[in-house]
Amino acid sequence: MTDTYLPLPLVRLGIIGGGQLGRMMAKAAKRLGCTCVVLDPTPGSPAGQVAGHQIVGHSHDPAKLRELTASCDVTTFDIEDIDTETLIQLEREGHQIHPSPQVLALIQDKLTQKQALAAAGIPTAPFIAMPTPNPADFAAFGYPLVQKARRGGYDGRGVAILSSAADFAQHLPVPSLLERLIPATKELAVLVARGRDGDCRTYPVVEMRFRAGENVLDLLLAPAQIPVAIAQAAQALAMRTVAVLGGVGIFGVEMFLQEDGSLLVNEVAPRTHNSGHHTIEANVTDQFEQHLRAVVGLPLGATDQLSPAAMINLLGAPGHRGRPVIKGLAAALAIPGVCLHLYGKAATAPFRKMGHVTVLDPDLATACRKAQQVRELIEISGEDHP
Repeated sequence: MTDTYLPLPLVRLGIIGGGQLGRMMAKAAKRLGCTCVVLDPTPGSPAGQVAGHQIVGHSHDPAKLRELTASCDVTTFDIEDIDTETLIQLEREGHQIHPSPQVLALIQDKLTQKQALAAAGIPTAPFIAMPTPNPADFAAFGYPLVQKARRGGYDGRGVAILSSAADFAQHLPVPSLLERLIPATKELAVLVARGRDGDCRTYPVVEMRFRAGENVLDLLLAPAQIPVAIAQAAQALAMRTVAVLGGVGIFGVEMFLQEDGSLLVNEVAPRTHNSGHHTIEANVTDQFEQHLRAVVGLPLGATDQLSPAAMINLLGAPGHRGRPVIKGLAAALAIPGVCLHLYGKAATAPFRKMGHVTVLDPDLATACRKAQQVRELIEISGEDHP
């Protein structure tokens, strides 16, 4: 876009997926003078509530995808489980879709994603394809290992960590890949923004700590407490990774930091990412606005971090479903630096992401302590429980 007079709204933005990522994206879009249309199968989805206009339909429904793109200037997505064949055809017909459907098709298959990274010399954990899981091939690869479903894995689903042959009964009975289990000292993430003009910027490296058992992000520390040289290497590796894949928008690059200081790329998400929620309060340009700047064709914003931050996900309490009920809200908000985001989901379920909290503090250790205090205070249960 050039610095001429621009009509408002700037663009009509289509968002495939109406979850929390789409919700925060729609909020950023309104700040930038855009209107939004959301495609999601659940009426009154979190993103639909904010956008104000929602097409009720599935991301694998060609007719609904066509309806969305036809009604919008630019289309993007907050999920990866999308019918990419239809998106590729729509792009060929002249519809603007970012990131590219070809990039999405490559990344949404965990095997083709890994193969593309390995072929380009991006360091990653050793892996093999596993079209039909069987004990002999698992044993030949060697335990401990990580099995990942080729498609559909998200928020801990589609991943099985098997320590020995005795665990084979817990394997995923789907086409998958096997990876060597990496004894990482830290799990890191780097957000990379890539504009239409090729401008590419990274955010400061963050550390991710995962909830045992569910493999869902439990605590995020920003910036990661690592040496400057390793942080610079992680940012450079993330930039190389996104350059290999191509596309426009925000990409979340997850990495393992090994004991010898070397880095391995774990996975890439071609969308806004859980590891960047803290940027709403902690950085000059948050990941959602940055993604929109990129896909709309505006200049990318500064990624500088303004304050140390700790972020926790608010998950549905075990054993509870139904209309959400929150406890401990007032006590949590009384803590200085606490920033609460609830996603407007109509029903809770065990370990479902219902919101997140970012805590800002000049001292990262203090922010971390406050975040853990908030986790103890807030509980999101449901009206229906055993």
